[in-house]
Amino acid sequence: MASGQNMMAPICLVENHNEQLSVNREAVEILDTISQPAVVVAIVGLYRTGKSYLMNRLAGRNHGFPLGSTVQSETKGIWMWCVPHPTKPKHTLVLLDTEGLGDVEKGDPKNDSWIFALAVLLSSTFVYNSMNTINHQALEQLHYVTELTELIRAKSSPNPDGIKNSTEFVSFFPDFIWTVRDFMLEMKLNGEVITEDQYLENALKLIPGNNPRVQASNLPRECIRHFFPKRKCFVFDRPTNDKELLQKIETISEDQLEPKFQEQTRAFVSYVFTYAKIKTLREGIEVTGNRLGTLVTTYVDAINSGAVPCLDDAVTTLAQRENSAAVQKAADHYSEQMAQRLRLPTDTLQELLGVHTACEKEAIAVFMEHSFKDENQQFQKKLMELIVLKRADFLLRNEEASEKFCQEELNHLTKALTESISAGTFSVAGGHRLYMDTREKIEKDYW
Repeated sequence: MASGQNMMAPICLVENHNEQLSVNREAVEILDTISQPAVVVAIVGLYRTGKSYLMNRLAGRNHGFPLGSTVQSETKGIWMWCVPHPTKPKHTLVLLDTEGLGDVEKGDPKNDSWIFALAVLLSSTFVYNSMNTINHQALEQLHYVTELTELIRAKSSPNPDGIKNSTEFVSFFPDFIWTVRDFMLEMKLNGEVITEDQYLENALKLIPGNNPRVQASNLPRECIRHFFPKRKCFVFDRPTNDKELLQKIETISEDQLEPKFQEQTRAFVSYVFTYAKIKTLREGIEVTGNRLGTLVTTYVDAINSGAVPCLDDAVTTLAQRENSAAVQKAADHYSEQMAQRLRLPTDTLQELLGVHTACEKEAIAVFMEHSFKDENQQFQKKLMELIVLKRADFLLRNEEASEKFCQEELNHLTKALTESISAGTFSVAGGHRLYMDTREKIEKDYW
């Protein structure tokens, strides 16, 4: 498997063993190599509904994410595939395929809720995949959306008012696409032809009435409308009526599938490539591959500790990690440039301080380029403290080099004098005067 955005196949990002989530370090290391902005598309839905097929199409492949042809759920946890974005140069398309919701083999339904919440937290476009039609049953199956206020917080302080005061994090939620597979109905409402988007909006209309049953039915509709203000719908015909072909869909050529299904798939892929945005956090912070690795680790750590993933805490963790790295990068730049530009010892102290001032200025520029959200200039102060220590070290090394240089020059200049004394050159009449003249010349040459 190649690293970064040239991955040849998907890799598990979040492993799910015995209802315990853990982050795959190898996947995070791959993300760490990606500094490009990430367009993150996640797909969720009931198991055996063909989610992986759509993700493979977005990757430009027939296979990659395991499709499986049995009733057993293939994908466990969250799988990731990073590919170069086909229409946006210098962007990486990160595809996240999630394990099927409602898998009968799973014991803890809470696990599904966390997979759903993680997909929402990590993606910039969130695809919900279902079968046949958007009806009362389909909306009931999407009950995970009603739990989001319990599973995600915008700020470190708890928010007791649920959906009403969740606007803070809605603005950082992904765009929402509902894909309906094996759709058999006519796209008509009250005798009028309607679009797929109109079909979705009609299905999300609140049912009039205040009795508990109506309120329970309205809750998922209300949550989708509230949490995902930007919504899109795609319906897909059955790929083929040939059951054998259906079971080996990842090995057959596309032209063996129904023309209408091919057309619908192309429309979906084209829409995602054109409109799926870069994943952003609050204050417009763009998520790169390496930032995504930090986010997934932060969120899964929070879940495993029994806490609720918090957008504010994730940004704080991101800032600490990146600003610490920015301090190190800037300090290294200062050291490297000082070492390159200085020839110790310098003729004057001012010469060293002049180079220091130029290198310090460059180091601050490096820090500013790689840091973000350095509130109260906490990390910049750390950098300045480091530079003060490094400057003191260069001053000390300059003094030592100067002392060594001077001693060597003095030894060189006095060599002849020492030899003359040993040879008795000055042990003659007028020798003292001669000695003093020679010594004076040495002093003058030394200075």
